[in-house]
Amino acid sequence: MKNLSFDIKLIALIFIVLLFFASNSVLARMAIFTQNIDAFSFTFLRIASAMLVLFVIFFYKNKNLKISLKTNYLSGFMFFLYAICFSYSYINMLAGVGTLILFAVVQLTMIILALFFNEKLTLNKIIGITIAFGGLVYLLYPKSDFTISYFHTFLMFLSGFGWAVFSVLGKKSKNATLNATDSFFKATIFTIIFAIFYIVFIGNDFKLDFVTSIMAITSGSITTAFGVFIWYTILPRIEIVTASIVQLIVPIMAIFLSIIFLDESLTFELFFSTIIILLGIFIALYKKTN
Repeated sequence: MKNLSFDIKLIALIFIVLLFFASNSVLARMAIFTQNIDAFSFTFLRIASAMLVLFVIFFYKNKNLKISLKTNYLSGFMFFLYAICFSYSYINMLAGVGTLILFAVVQLTMIILALFFNEKLTLNKIIGITIAFGGLVYLLYPKSDFTISYFHTFLMFLSGFGWAVFSVLGKKSKNATLNATDSFFKATIFTIIFAIFYIVFIGNDFKLDFVTSIMAITSGSITTAFGVFIWYTILPRIEIVTASIVQLIVPIMAIFLSIIFLDESLTFELFFSTIIILLGIFIALYKKTN
């Protein structure tokens, strides 16, 4: 009975964190689509609020705030890259499509990065990557009844790359809570630097209102901060392959959430490409157990 209870709790935590990840896409699309908040303001509020929550969590657990100014800049920049491109891509992209592209790129990038760490390139990985890329090509190929912005798709590709590298760097940390908090602090620094350059070279056209601000803060303080915190709590308890595979549920969650809350439609192209991409990534990550 004790083992059963443990498994149920673990499954519940996994479901919650995946729901948080999917909700980020819906909140970003919902807020930015109103045009009452710009992509940068959404990103800044998301990262800053997540950083504050993680500071509170870290202080509660360690009774100190040990943040170094010498480390984690690459990790912080990669999260900034993920977050800023994530927001700007949703200026002209559906939540379901965006999440599908994001997590397809994340998984494929992590597989490719694993190869650079001398992981064996097995036949199932070659087949899986080929199928997944085929699904992406099918989704992005021009069609008369389904159009997509290639510029905003490129931004989502960069976002996926940033999240993948951020995740790989985070796995090397012996103190996940410290690493995540420190990385979010550095990401906030990069966000402020971006704002300065934006104001100098483009101008101050930032805007937001109360409702969209709440959406951005919710995305940061709950679905991002707690999502990352819970995820790092789960990872030591499950295999990495399992962790990679369960993330494939996120695009499916996001698609259904976007249909419910954003009135987006489930087109045949989106449905078929989702099946192809998820099948390819599953094949690439599949590992027989004895």
